[in-house]
Amino acid sequence: MSRPPVRIAQVAPLYESVPPFAYGATERVVSYLTEELVRQGHDVTLFATADSTTRARLVPICERGLWRDTAVWDTLTHHVRQLARVADLAHEFDVVHFHGDPLHFPLARSLPCKSLTTLHGQLLPMDHGPLFREFGSAPLVSISDDQRKPVPSANWQATIHHGLPPDEFQFQPLPGDYLLFLGRLMPGKRPDLAVEIAKRAGLPLKMAGKVHPGEREYFAQQIEPLLERSRDFTDYLGEVGGTLRKELIANARALLFPVEWAEPFGMVMIEAMACGTPVIAFGSGAVPEVLEHGVSGFIVDDVQEAVKAVAQIGRIDRAQCRRAFEARFTAARMADDYLRVYQRLVAGSRTAVPASDSDANAQVCG
Repeated sequence: MSRPPVRIAQVAPLYESVPPFAYGATERVVSYLTEELVRQGHDVTLFATADSTTRARLVPICERGLWRDTAVWDTLTHHVRQLARVADLAHEFDVVHFHGDPLHFPLARSLPCKSLTTLHGQLLPMDHGPLFREFGSAPLVSISDDQRKPVPSANWQATIHHGLPPDEFQFQPLPGDYLLFLGRLMPGKRPDLAVEIAKRAGLPLKMAGKVHPGEREYFAQQIEPLLERSRDFTDYLGEVGGTLRKELIANARALLFPVEWAEPFGMVMIEAMACGTPVIAFGSGAVPEVLEHGVSGFIVDDVQEAVKAVAQIGRIDRAQCRRAFEARFTAARMADDYLRVYQRLVAGSRTAVPASDSDANAQVCG
């Protein structure tokens, strides 16, 4: 039996367009979710930048992604204007789904419709704990069970893993002969360890990623000198997007993901899986929820184990890696999971879905 259409507002951060050109995992997820909801026949409105591309109704807030507009200094002012537009139109929706910073929590209390918040970043008990106690009725979705751990008592409605369209990335059965590091160049993601792993494994490394303003000093002092010393086997490409980004992922022998922070999800891991590219990752944060050891890659504890995993990467069946993606991480599955939460909120139910272990969560969210 088909479900009746839901009137949904998606409120995206304004730092990048939806979808983003290159870096911007949150905006990319908002795009996949929005387009899938439209495809399924729902009435969707997207509050985002004017240069966003969508089949939904677009309510433009600013001309372009704020991080790409050299005339913008105070990004907060634009997000406040966005919330005002949401409030003006809220009577048109059944649910307003927020994806940005929690500036909207006071506003959401007075909206004439239901609201939902997906938190895309790392949560901190000393910061988010008091916030979630103050706004204890605000319905929340986590993007991994691990993300909930610092504030387990919040009003969690579900854990919903990210997903992407099956045709967004093409399966590549015959990879190239390089390793890949792709992502934000920040200390917790340890791009320096990716260089060390590639060097010890004897394979060239392609590195691409965005350097945020607050991390430019780290990049200049720690990463640039390392790249200079490693020019014989490391190719730094800067921030990449579009076809080049997809080809880099698809043609890599393996994606290196040596994170040493509580990674809330790790979008690039499922992008690699969609190409059949296995992932070699440290087991921090949500990594054990996303990767299946020996199926979609290897979960390792340190550089030495990562080097051994590179030598064994041929044991991973790339077709099976792709099938693991199709079984768990499609945009359709993600949209269905969110629709269940939307409909439960609209119906007035406050029953939340508890956090679960990795195997059970694959069933709940699959």
